[in-house]
Amino acid sequence: MPSVSPAPTEGDSKQKQTLPAADIVVLVVYFLLILAVGIWVGFFKTSLIAMLCLQVGTSLFASNVGSGHFIGLAGSGAASGIGTTAYEWNGMLMVLLLGWLFLPIYIASGVTTMPEYLQRRFGGKRIQIFIAVLYLFIYIFTKISVDMYAGAVFIQQALGWDIYLAVILLLVITALYTVAGGLAAVIYTDAAQTVIMLVGALTLMGFSMYHLAVFDGYSNAIPSVRDPNTTCGIPREDAFHLFRDPVTSDLPWPGVLLGMSIPSMWYWCSDQVIVQRSLAAKNLLHAKGGSLLASYLKVLPFFMMVLPGMISRILFPDEVGCADPEVCKEVCGNSVGCSDIAYAKLVMELLPSGLRGLMMAVMLAALMSSLTSIFNSSSTLFTMDLWRHFRRAASEWELMIVGRVFVLVLVVVSVLWIPLVQSSQGGQLFIYIQSISSYLQPPVSVVFIAGCFWRRTNEKGAFLGLVLGLLVGVLRMILDFIYPLPQCYETDNRPAVIKYIHYLYFSIILSLFTLAVVVCVSLATEKPREAQVNTLITLYRSECSSPPAGVCFYDFIISTAISLFLLTGDPVYCLV
Repeated sequence: MPSVSPAPTEGDSKQKQTLPAADIVVLVVYFLLILAVGIWVGFFKTSLIAMLCLQVGTSLFASNVGSGHFIGLAGSGAASGIGTTAYEWNGMLMVLLLGWLFLPIYIASGVTTMPEYLQRRFGGKRIQIFIAVLYLFIYIFTKISVDMYAGAVFIQQALGWDIYLAVILLLVITALYTVAGGLAAVIYTDAAQTVIMLVGALTLMGFSMYHLAVFDGYSNAIPSVRDPNTTCGIPREDAFHLFRDPVTSDLPWPGVLLGMSIPSMWYWCSDQVIVQRSLAAKNLLHAKGGSLLASYLKVLPFFMMVLPGMISRILFPDEVGCADPEVCKEVCGNSVGCSDIAYAKLVMELLPSGLRGLMMAVMLAALMSSLTSIFNSSSTLFTMDLWRHFRRAASEWELMIVGRVFVLVLVVVSVLWIPLVQSSQGGQLFIYIQSISSYLQPPVSVVFIAGCFWRRTNEKGAFLGLVLGLLVGVLRMILDFIYPLPQCYETDNRPAVIKYIHYLYFSIILSLFTLAVVVCVSLATEKPREAQVNTLITLYRSECSSPPAGVCFYDFIISTAISLFLLTGDPVYCLV
C-alpha cells in the first residue's frame, strides 16, 4: 500500500511503560480487597439464599460488561462511530424479557440450565448434550479467548508486559477467589467491581469530554500516513447514525432491528452465565428487580466506552486510526488495524497518576468478573449436563475436581484461539464477537422459544433444527475465516454469500431456516407426549397463576406491555 508521507515515529508506542508508585499502590490495594471479599464470602456465606435485586442486577451487568466490552466497544467506536451502541440498547429489552417472560419458566420447571429445561421438555438426552457441547464452544470462541485477548491488549499498552505472562497472572488471581468462594464470591465481588467500573469509566469519560467536542473532531481524525486513492483512515460519514444504509453500511438497519435480536435473546434469556445469576435471586420479584436494574445500567456503555473510543481516535489519529499496515504493525502488532487500543491509549495518555491505576483496576475488574462468571457456568454445564450423563454415580467431590480440570482445558484452548480473534473482522474485536454469535446462537434461540411456546414442537423437530441450523452457521463461520474482510485498499474478492449477505442478515435467514425445519419435522412426526408437556404447563401455572404479593404498579405495567406485544391476551404470569 503506497504512503504519501513518512511514517510517524512510534518509539513511544513501543517503549515499555512504567507505572508511578501511586498507580502500583492502587492496583495492589484493589487486588487485596477483591481477594479478601472472595475469601470472606467463601468462609462465611455458604449459600445464595439472600441475593437481593441490587446484587443480582449489578452481577448481571458486571458479568456482561467485561474487558471485551471496554476494548471492543471503544475500538468499534473509534473505527466506525456510535453504531455498535445498538447492541447495548437491544440488550436493555432482552434482559427485561428474561425477568418477566423466561425466568418464571425456569423456576416453575425446577431447572438450573437451559439444556436441562429442553431435556425435560422434549425427553431424551441428545438435545441437552448437543447444546451443552455447543455452549462450551461458544464460550471458547466469544468469551474466554475474547476476554483474555482484550485484557492482554490493555496490559500490553499499559505496562509493556508479555501478553501471555500477564494473562496467566490474572487467571491465577481470578481462580483464587473463585475457588475460595464459589458462585457466592463471584456475585458479591461482581457488585463491588461494578461500582469500580462505573466510577472509573465515567471519570475517564469526564476527562476526555472536557478536552474536546466529539461531533466536531471525529470527522477530521485522519492519520497522516494513508493512501489518498482509497478510503483508508477516513472516518465513516454515517458515524453518528444508529440506523444505517440497508445495503452498503457496516450495520444495516433491518439487521439491527431483527437479526440482532435473536442472538441477543439467546445471550440474555438462555445463556448460563446470565441465567445462573438470575436464578440466584431470593425470589422472582428480586430477580425481576435485578433485570430492571441491569436494563438501566445498559444505557451506560455508550458513555463509558463508545464515546471515549471516538475521542481516543480524535486525540491519537496516527495510532488508533492508523491506515498503513506497516504503521499499524509497529503501533500495536496487528497489521489489520489498531482501533482496539483506543481505550487503553486514552487511559495511559490522559489520566493523571492514581486515576490511571484506578482505571487499570477497572479493566482488571471487568476481566475477572467475566472470567469468573464463565468459569462457574462452564464448569456447571460440563459436570451437570455431560459428565453426569456418563458417570451417573459420580460423587460431589468428583464433580468438583472434574469441573476445575475442565476449566483449565478451556483456558488452554482459548489461548490457542487468540491469534484468530486478533485478525478477524478488520481488527474490530466487538464485531468479531457479534458475527460469531450470529452464526452459532440463532438455532438455539429458535428451538428454545419453540419449546417454550408451541406445544406441538417435538424432540425430533427440535434436534434436527439444531443440527441443520448449526451446520449452516458453522459453514458460514468457516467461510468468514477463509475469506476475511479485505483491507480498505484491497479488492473484495470474497464469495457472494459472504460479500453480499451481512452477518446480521444471515442471522435472520438462519433463524427462519431453523424455524422451518423445526415446524416441518414436528408436524411430520408424532406429537410430543401430552403428559410431558402438561407437566411443565401445570408447574408454570401453579407458580404464576396470579401476580405475587407485593408486585408494584410498574411490575404490572411492564408485564401487561410485554403480554400485549406478544399478542397473548393474558398477563405474562399466565402466558403458557
